[in-house]
Amino acid sequence: MLIRSIEKFLRQTGMPATKFGRLATHDPRFVLDLRNGRIPRAGTQARVGTFMDSYRGEHHVG
Repeated sequence: MLIRSIEKFLRQTGMPATKFGRLATHDPRFVLDLRNGRIPRAGTQARVGTFMDSYRGEHHVG
């Protein structure tokens, strides 16, 4: 599930959920909405995954 991988990413990086949403999807409420049951489109899921991979590579995160 996407929300699980995002929550793990947030713990590893210490990034606030609103900052993640702004950087990954230009929506500061993105993570909160996911926590409340929002189901993102496939393209959004791919973009979020790419963002997390890119961020980990640039910042040497776990």
